[in-house]
Amino acid sequence: MIDPIATQLMESGWISPAGRIIFRILLSLVLSAILGCERSSKRHAAGLRTFIVVSLASTASMMIDLYLMNGTAVTIPLLSAATLVGISIITVNSILYSSRNQIKGLTTSVGLWACAVLGSAIGAGLYTVTIILFAALLVSLSFFPKFERFLKNRSNHFEVHLELKNAAHLPNFVSTIRELGLRIDDIESNPAYHNSGLSVYSISISISSEELKKYKTHAEIIEALRTLDYIYHIEEMR
Repeated sequence: MIDPIATQLMESGWISPAGRIIFRILLSLVLSAILGCERSSKRHAAGLRTFIVVSLASTASMMIDLYLMNGTAVTIPLLSAATLVGISIITVNSILYSSRNQIKGLTTSVGLWACAVLGSAIGAGLYTVTIILFAALLVSLSFFPKFERFLKNRSNHFEVHLELKNAAHLPNFVSTIRELGLRIDDIESNPAYHNSGLSVYSISISISSEELKKYKTHAEIIEALRTLDYIYHIEEMR
């Protein structure tokens, strides 16, 4: 595979072999720092430093593999493969399940893994792939969440975390849901709150009323349910 940007840089002759190493490391640092800043601005635990370290490690391992494959009998990029596997394990272990049965850190985890792939592309000197991948990652992390929230809020299906003051109020809640033109698809009791004095559930709801489908968002429906005096807390699960 011939990278047009890398070919242009080599033909121009303005970057020496040592300069190419520095250029790749600096490029890896800058691009991963931009992605890390995006995560940090949204108060995610894995932010600036984590993204930089992951990208630099991937870039360095790929450059070392290329050196070994060109100068020794090594024919497989073992180090960079091991780095990607190691980062994959770390990112999987960083995914958390909250007491409200919500997955936390999934986007940041796959973002870290993608950043490792980005670093590998930089280390291999595939600058065209790097730029396209970086632009796609930045757009996905920065701009798609708003569009995703819009689609979810207009979906006919959503899930809520419900805390009732007493389990005896659950039939009342079910009746109210039906009266509003909603349908309960699934109810799951949350064992994490057994000693709290509350009755806590994860409930999957579908909007069956045509009027609600046209005019009401999930936030408006949940706000209406929040006015019920036997509900201690209710929120949509993301």
